[in-house]
Amino acid sequence: MAEIKTERLDGYRRLIDIARDLASTLDLDILLSRIVHAAAEISGAEAASILLYDDASRQLYFQVSTNMDESTRRGITVPLDGSIAGWIVNNRRPVRITNAHEDPRFYSNVEAVTGLTTQSLLGIPLITKNKVVGVLEALNKHKGKFTDADESMLLVLGAQAAVAIENTRLFQQSDLISEFVHELRTPLSSLSTATYLLLRPEMSQEQREQIINNIHSETMRLNALASSFLDLARLESGRVQFRKVAFSLADLMYECKDVMASKAVEDNIQLRVESPDGLPLLEGDRDKIKQVLLNLLSNALKYNRPNGTVMLRAEVTENEICIHVQDTGVGIPDEALPHLFQKFYRVREHESRASGTGLGLSICKQIVHGHGGRIEIKSKLGVGTVFMVYFPRATKSAQRKESVV
Repeated sequence: MAEIKTERLDGYRRLIDIARDLASTLDLDILLSRIVHAAAEISGAEAASILLYDDASRQLYFQVSTNMDESTRRGITVPLDGSIAGWIVNNRRPVRITNAHEDPRFYSNVEAVTGLTTQSLLGIPLITKNKVVGVLEALNKHKGKFTDADESMLLVLGAQAAVAIENTRLFQQSDLISEFVHELRTPLSSLSTATYLLLRPEMSQEQREQIINNIHSETMRLNALASSFLDLARLESGRVQFRKVAFSLADLMYECKDVMASKAVEDNIQLRVESPDGLPLLEGDRDKIKQVLLNLLSNALKYNRPNGTVMLRAEVTENEICIHVQDTGVGIPDEALPHLFQKFYRVREHESRASGTGLGLSICKQIVHGHGGRIEIKSKLGVGTVFMVYFPRATKSAQRKESVV
């Protein structure tokens, strides 16, 4: 009995240390990783995971786990009806199960993806300010069954974790919103000046038409900025879930070429695609990867030169598929390269050539990293730029269905 009391006291002391640790970071990914490792430790479990709940879409999705890497987790959603985690959200009560496979609420699809067989399970709701933010689960007790003490400890950790998650989200949102508001000032100032000038009686019809064109241009830029901002905010918060399928990268590359063809002709730029025979299938969210390629192609055309070339090509190594987007444009100064993927960053030397939101490359980086890949850049002033996007290889392979010259 004395030994049990000592263990419980040690556990609560550990919770105090964990609470201090959780309060020391405002990085959501680091925070969630600390929570699941702490949960596995204090409950004596083989693994632990957090599923976050999106109230708007009424969806549960894996966000972090001790036994899954990020690229595996992203895209795994769990139904509210027909899952233990969903039951926990709907009922706001913990669940303790000795044999998960005998429970009718068990959602077995996750096992097929993770490769971890679930035996025993302890799950608790993450609640703050009467709002469910997710579910914390401990899987497969090392010795015996999950106990009342395990549940009590996990509930204390869950209460701390829910507050920390919500505070971190609020901090991220306020930080991003402050940057967004700062970026709004320039176009709003331009619109204010333009509308003031339109009211002046001495303005000629030609001047009025020019001002109206400027208003239209700034309005379109504001719309693009707002759309990109929302896209990035959802990616950074983990609310975007990738719907992964195995698809032909070669088909997608030619599809992207077709989308950008008219712009290339308009700018007098040759747009080419090179795809090796037998290019393996790529496993990922096709629409999101298409968004990355179109963004990179758009930049390659935008910052190119008349009679220039843009090359979209793929290469295959033993473990990766690499997509190159190479242009013969003006190039990027060395001092700008480390900042290219920062939010709202624009290369000063390029601002006179074309306007943009400064968010496109940040969005590309988030999408690529969410697929377990990476994105790199090489550039030389006066010669051109190449973006290299690396994705892990899938197990299947396929060739392009039709020949394209």
